[in-house]
Amino acid sequence: MAITRAAEAPAFAVPGFQIQGLTAPSRGAQELCTWRLHAAPGAASDPHRLDHEEVFILLEGTLTVAVDGQEAILDAGDALAAPAGALLQVANRAGTPARAIVCLPAGAQAVLGDGQALGVPLWAR
Repeated sequence: MAITRAAEAPAFAVPGFQIQGLTAPSRGAQELCTWRLHAAPGAASDPHRLDHEEVFILLEGTLTVAVDGQEAILDAGDALAAPAGALLQVANRAGTPARAIVCLPAGAQAVLGDGQALGVPLWAR
C-alpha cells in the first residue's frame, strides 16, 4: 500500500497551472499516476500528445479541452478521456479557477505539438 499525504505531495508549477502530484512510481504506484490540477483563469497548456490515454475528472469550475481540434467544455462532475496520440490542449476560459483530478498510466511519454519530446511529466515520475 502506498499513501501520499496531501501535506507531503510534491507541487509543480507550469504557467497558469499548479499541479500536486498524488500517485506515481516515485510515490509507490506501479501502474497509475494521478494529480490534482489547478487551472487559473486564462490558463492554456501548450498543445501536446501523450502516448497513452489521459483522463480528466473536473471537480470545480469549467475547462475547455481540445482533442485533435474538437473542443469539449467540461463542467464540475464531468470526465473526459483523451485517446493516446491525440493532440491535446487544456484551457480555462472562465473567470474562476478550475480544479481537476488527472490520471495517466505510469511511464507515459509526452511530446509537444511541434514534435519536441518532453518524456514523462515531472509529476508522473
